[in-house]
Amino acid sequence: MSEIKHIFVPKHSVLSKKEAEELLEKYSIDKSQLPKIKLRDPALPKNAKIGDIIKIERKTEKGKIIYYRVVVP
Repeated sequence: MSEIKHIFVPKHSVLSKKEAEELLEKYSIDKSQLPKIKLRDPALPKNAKIGDIIKIERKTEKGKIIYYRVVVP
């Protein structure tokens, strides 16, 4: 898998273990409650593994919107 760099593909990055823990604690959720993203999704960074939390940054006219997904097989 290679990272896709394209104007229509928002930035995808893998959260560190600490960032992931802080995110889950902030929202009082478990990884299983996050939306899913398939490991074979071409937008994923090369270093993404099953169970990682991915931060997706989309730019809009009103600013940046951040989404989170957990990588699944």
